[in-house]
Amino acid sequence: MSQNKTIVCRCEDLTLEDIRELIKKGYKSVDEIKRISRCGMGPCQGRTCRDIVLSELAKAEGKDISELKMSTFRPPVKPVKLGLIERGEE
Repeated sequence: MSQNKTIVCRCEDLTLEDIRELIKKGYKSVDEIKRISRCGMGPCQGRTCRDIVLSELAKAEGKDISELKMSTFRPPVKPVKLGLIERGEE
């Protein structure tokens, strides 16, 4: 299997090739890539793909990962069962 076909975001079925192509098209932040591809918006909320996307952006920009802006977190950060929300506080 080619390295470019490596799955980066299992929730949205995005490959390393997909992420690199978005970066080549000019998307320069995790939030931009998230908006255009839904990467990091699945059930894992980016726990498995966010670091890989940051790494690819850093490589493309010639920067250290610490220099890049982390993506915006929006609740729920962890998956919540609807039944818990429906019942409210107990």
